[in-house]
Amino acid sequence: MPLLLLLLVLLLPATPVATPSALLGINYGRVGNNLPPTTSALQLLAGLGVGRVRLYDADPATLRSFAKRASSSSSASPTSASPPSPPPPAPPPGSALTPSLLPAMQCIHDVLVQLGLDKQVAVTTAHNLGVLATSYPPSSAYFRKDLLPVLCPILDFHARTGSPFLVNAYPYFAYAEDPAGVELEYALLEPGHSGVPDPSSGLRYPNMLVAQVDAVYHAITATNRVVARAVEVRVSETGWPSTGDSNETGATPRNAARYNGNVMRLVGEGKGTPLRPDGALRVYMFALFNENMKPGPSSERNYGLFKPGGTPVYELAYRLRKDNATTSSGVGGITAGGGGYNGHGDGQQNNGYYSITASAKANMATEKASVCLVMPFVSPKVIISWHKGACHCLIQHSDDVL
Repeated sequence: MPLLLLLLVLLLPATPVATPSALLGINYGRVGNNLPPTTSALQLLAGLGVGRVRLYDADPATLRSFAKRASSSSSASPTSASPPSPPPPAPPPGSALTPSLLPAMQCIHDVLVQLGLDKQVAVTTAHNLGVLATSYPPSSAYFRKDLLPVLCPILDFHARTGSPFLVNAYPYFAYAEDPAGVELEYALLEPGHSGVPDPSSGLRYPNMLVAQVDAVYHAITATNRVVARAVEVRVSETGWPSTGDSNETGATPRNAARYNGNVMRLVGEGKGTPLRPDGALRVYMFALFNENMKPGPSSERNYGLFKPGGTPVYELAYRLRKDNATTSSGVGGITAGGGGYNGHGDGQQNNGYYSITASAKANMATEKASVCLVMPFVSPKVIISWHKGACHCLIQHSDDVL
């Protein structure tokens, strides 16, 4: 499993008013042969009250279903752009894609600047916590030295463009690996837990999720203090499995319900972390459905809040108020991606795909060794693509964008 995830992301910045549902999103994985149609998923999302959705594939029908929900509030003026010059080098196959990740990000950002959309759409990429050499206590965290040649330029890009640093953070993995050394209530984000102090910073951490986020903040600071002041950390994935193999400690419906309910409560409070208390924590929960075709241990197929038939896997004790749900005219955001391995078996590690993410104002399409951002609500429609090392902008007048 690659520690630096090759996930190219485009997303709409947070809404000016950080309402609970605008801060909380959910991952909508579709690695299953028994999942309901997207229309049913939209109804479930409305019931949850989440304002953002992250997709792992670029199925045209799915993207159109989400786009229809946002079309009433989306508009833009006619625009055009020429490709930047010179183009980045062609992405090599497999894990060697890593050196081409930043050039692809820069390529797409440059075109967004030419289109006048760089303030509405941010370009970023997701990482798992394996990029950290150490994470405890949070104040001692720093990035793995072998990854610094890749991470330092990416951090510079984030600081320069105002895009967030995304991390997949799973307290479950820490607990499952060391149930004797990690308190379950701390990993489950239970509000009654007394917290764990960081002896160096003097801060007390009420739960492991915010400790993991602050560990990333400290790692960024250890790398570049100037950049650290400008870069926000957001959680692109977090969750807890409801079922697992006999050796997967803690994977139960009760624990999953407690964890995911506490994530919703934590985000709903609109607070930050102990290190960054003034910035509200932004999180994508994993995942909407159990996915029966995912490889790996049993837990990988049991992260969903819902069974494929639409019934809850367990009852959540906490629900967000419906102030900005995905079915409203103020849709928070849709994230779309294809094939990039995310630590949960959603795609092959070396299949040559980037994953991509965008708001509800942007429809998305991907093909092998390429990234394509389609903006169907711009007139004429604008298609930005990265393919075989070059960045292109196509102005398309046809209604059929996919």
